[in-house]
Amino acid sequence: MELSIMELRIMERKLSTALYAIGLSLLLFILASCSRDGFVPRDGDLLFCLGDDSPMSEAITTSTSSDSGVRYDHVALFATIDGIPSVIEATSKSGVRVIDWEEFLSEARPVGGKPGIDVMRIGEDIDIEAAIGRALAFRGQGYDWYYLPSNGLMYCSELIYESFLRRDGSHLFTAIPMSFRDKDGNMPSFWVELFKGLGMDVPEGEPGTNPNDMSKDPVLRLVHRYFD
Repeated sequence: MELSIMELRIMERKLSTALYAIGLSLLLFILASCSRDGFVPRDGDLLFCLGDDSPMSEAITTSTSSDSGVRYDHVALFATIDGIPSVIEATSKSGVRVIDWEEFLSEARPVGGKPGIDVMRIGEDIDIEAAIGRALAFRGQGYDWYYLPSNGLMYCSELIYESFLRRDGSHLFTAIPMSFRDKDGNMPSFWVELFKGLGMDVPEGEPGTNPNDMSKDPVLRLVHRYFD
């Protein structure tokens, strides 16, 4: 059966589109693999993300301790869910959610073309599967703009704090009196405006957690830095 010139051109366009899609998928796969530098976290590893220049990130990093010079504004949990490498996290935009690992990498602040992420591993014998299950149970909760405990909302390190329990039921990480002030004792305008809008005082001194202090807990060790 002979094909008309029109039919041949249509087939050529379809083939070109298919080859382009395949090539693009392969390129994205290669780029993602390069961004990981061959390292994939283990279930239960914690992902500490470098802060950026947004007002919220600046407020978090200036109000929390960071002796190492590395400033984190976010922490999340790596888990394989239904066979898919995933991340469980609490974000200001989405609350507690589960996202694909590659998406998480792509959203991280780039440092020298690589994700600004440190991977830390828990050195204590705890039930990782149970911790992941607890984190998943919080999925759908809103972001805790109030930064208060036990209010049905979650901020990023609060999700980790509530998910990781020892076998005796005690918290693996320690809540400390929170300070929202910078190193000079001043209150960043971000916090002033945020809590004013919420109709409440800044919860200075309330028990809580933050990524920077959590990263220095002796139960954690750095196992990989993507941006080296």
